[in-house]
Amino acid sequence: MLDFAIFAVTFVVILVGAVLYLYPSSRRASGVPGLFPTDEKDGNLQDIVDRGSFHEFLVGLHEEFGPVASFWFGRQPVVSLGSVDQLRQHINPNHTTDSFETMLKSLLGYQAGAGGGASESVMRKKLYESAINNALKNSFPVVLKVAEELVGKWSSVPEGQHIPLCAHLLGLALKTVTQLALGERYKDDAEVISFRKNHEAIWSEIGKGYMVGSLEKSSSRKQHYESALSEMEAMLLAVAKDRKAQRKQTAFVDALLQSGLTERQIMEDCMVFTLAGCVITANLCIWALHFLSTSEDVQDKLCQEVEDLFGSDPVSLEKIPQLKYCQQVLNETVRTAKLTPVAARLQEVEGKVGQHVIPKETLVIYALGVVLQDGDTWSSPYRFDPDRFQEETARKSFCLLGFSGSQTCPELRFAYTVATVLLATLVRRLKLRPLKGQTPEVRSELVSTPKDETWVTVSSRIS
Repeated sequence: MLDFAIFAVTFVVILVGAVLYLYPSSRRASGVPGLFPTDEKDGNLQDIVDRGSFHEFLVGLHEEFGPVASFWFGRQPVVSLGSVDQLRQHINPNHTTDSFETMLKSLLGYQAGAGGGASESVMRKKLYESAINNALKNSFPVVLKVAEELVGKWSSVPEGQHIPLCAHLLGLALKTVTQLALGERYKDDAEVISFRKNHEAIWSEIGKGYMVGSLEKSSSRKQHYESALSEMEAMLLAVAKDRKAQRKQTAFVDALLQSGLTERQIMEDCMVFTLAGCVITANLCIWALHFLSTSEDVQDKLCQEVEDLFGSDPVSLEKIPQLKYCQQVLNETVRTAKLTPVAARLQEVEGKVGQHVIPKETLVIYALGVVLQDGDTWSSPYRFDPDRFQEETARKSFCLLGFSGSQTCPELRFAYTVATVLLATLVRRLKLRPLKGQTPEVRSELVSTPKDETWVTVSSRIS
């Protein structure tokens, strides 16, 4: 995804009150149109909270002030960009670290790099991505097995029975990510359940809790979070120690153990992959199956592509790139659901967007959720239409936003692979239908998720 560098650190620091106390001379962000701070200390924080989510706040901001708008995080002015044209003009040369990795490590209180400068950051980024790719290659049968087990379970339910997507697909994500990241120890459901408990406690704070105030304001929340984080760190360190003694080379952690990283660095990378990998994978799969359930034509077209490529054979990793329509379905899922609705960069050197000058060290928000449903960029932006990605202009816009191409975060690439296996396995055996009258609302956090459980029904494709 686009570079979150410095964003998370700045944001969290502001929320806990450790902000710069010299108020800028201008109450606008370098003359960019936007909001005045409503509170001298917190800036527009209460406005964000009142809108219900950061994404909804940005939607209102850009509706009022246009594609380039400003607001305040505490005493720091921020510029937000809300159109493809404005994003295309914004240049930042810092691509040495992965955005999602940088963001999560900052929120967790970890150092984003190894402390060795740009060259070492590039090395760590390549190592992290390579470890994920190797884990997928070595343990692909695990992904296939978990997907087939879930589809088999759904095939056995009585026709018309409601299936809860959020619960089932979070389970699929947890089983695949933990086994690929940490090894076969997580074939044990008890281990997965223990992991899930701590995962949910940690993510509830870094995924949404940061937007409603500091942990310092609630001793019980802080204690719960710190306890879960401590338990998760201890578990990851123990897994790494155990895998090192066994000298295995199939899981994500094994590749890190071969790299010469410290135990702490290995633990931190495992934390980021397991946290982000589970959430992104689960929500991509949830939204993809929800949207598929609303369109029998899309299901039929996807089924035909899968059958043409694989026949009756199982899905293979090598052939996944040939599923072009499936890629379009997943791209449109990310766009329609606004899977990651916000990103940011620090303006490292003075820049210019349109007629607006952006000074050095200004925090620049990329309002991706706004752009992903901008009627000037996407025709019928609220309609689920995978065919739109047959057009080169749509693919280029999507790539510019960081959802495809070289800037895609490795966790999203991983999620695409898992989701492709699930969809290809499912559409050959089952037809999905939505629960009548159900329209899931989006909860826009760091990764968008349905506000409530989302339901479908299934029937056999084989008559």
